[in-house]
Amino acid sequence: MPPTRPIRHPQAAAASESLVSMSRDPSAAGPESSAPHSAEPLLHVVLHQPDIPQNTGNIGRTCVAVGAKLWLVRPLGFRLEDRFLKRAGMDYWPHLDWEAVDDWPTLQRKLAGRPMWLLTKFADRLVWEAEFQRGDVLVFGSETRGLPEPIRAALPHRCLKLPMRETVRSLNLASTANTVVYEAVRQFGGGLG
Repeated sequence: MPPTRPIRHPQAAAASESLVSMSRDPSAAGPESSAPHSAEPLLHVVLHQPDIPQNTGNIGRTCVAVGAKLWLVRPLGFRLEDRFLKRAGMDYWPHLDWEAVDDWPTLQRKLAGRPMWLLTKFADRLVWEAEFQRGDVLVFGSETRGLPEPIRAALPHRCLKLPMRETVRSLNLASTANTVVYEAVRQFGGGLG
């Protein structure tokens, strides 16, 4: 039987052609962000050196759902043209407010003055103990390495975790991001339908 060709959504194909080829090479040419959005994002969701495209695609979809901006901190473990990223979130990518930066210091400069919450299994405080506000920054580490210790050490009072039994090493990044984003929205009433 001849191999079947995947069906591509026309919007996804157009978005795919316009997106930057971001890989572990920080010098990759192309756009660094989406077109400017007029409204202030409800939240800022940061993925620090994500490894798995499906998680980034799903988190991007969550950001579109609530009106959050997605930030990607290089290096990334995949290219934005990756088929798994497309499958997980590309249909929504044209609606996503996103920006990629080369490193953590650049992100800190761009989001200076905004309260940051760091999600890590090494935190002492639970997510339910935080008081989230509109415009907060939620920072998630990579699937394989988590957030680097120097980043956590710089803001120990802003580290949060989700509760889990000791038999579980970690939770899926997309599931964790979805849970924390919606807890924040629940707290401050995001005005979603």
